[in-house]
Amino acid sequence: MIKVRPSAERGRTRTDWLDSSHTFSFNRYHDPRHTGFRKLLVINEDFVAPGRGFGTHSHGDMEILSYVVEGALEHRDSAGGSGRIRPNELQRMTAGTGVSHSEFNGSQAEPVHFFQVWIEPETEGLRPGYEQRTFPEGERRGRLRLLASREGADGSVSIHQDVKLYDALLAPRDRVSHQPAVGRHAWIQVVKGAVAVNGTLLERGDGAAVSEETSINFEALEDAEVLLFDLA
Repeated sequence: MIKVRPSAERGRTRTDWLDSSHTFSFNRYHDPRHTGFRKLLVINEDFVAPGRGFGTHSHGDMEILSYVVEGALEHRDSAGGSGRIRPNELQRMTAGTGVSHSEFNGSQAEPVHFFQVWIEPETEGLRPGYEQRTFPEGERRGRLRLLASREGADGSVSIHQDVKLYDALLAPRDRVSHQPAVGRHAWIQVVKGAVAVNGTLLERGDGAAVSEETSINFEALEDAEVLLFDLA
């Protein structure tokens, strides 16, 4: 069963510096039909204007993944840490007992385009922390590359939940498949392009909940990038 979440139906936040689309309920956008999927609670696609960003704010008991598509996202935290996330990189922040941080576009000329994902951790009160890894395009072309997992398998970012995140960069007519274990579910998020998933068309910004499928088969209809969350 595949249930599509069309891009155009996502919630939207627009300001003079931010254009954000919310796959699930977030902040002032609330839709009781879309409050998350399994342990996946937030998928926001954000475009941040040059030199602008999110001021210092706090999180607790959440696994937060940041994936940059274009530009560079800079951050600072309450412990004095700072860094930059670029394309081909994934950062995991464990908010745990509490983290205050800011995220901003350090460029004065180019916007930054990124996805922010929130996942409920399997344990509360974890020690706050960060992990960030680079995943070269060559490792993701024509295949599903594991980016995050509970065990940190295959060089992936470790995450405190039974979730596996994959990414694939696909050329037209490329085909890849994923076989979820019995009883598991998946969420698909199209970053760019268009793909057929078990015959269902998904285009840029579309998402889809997948359950009770023994195989998830992707065929790229044009240059495309997809994120796949394998969920308990």
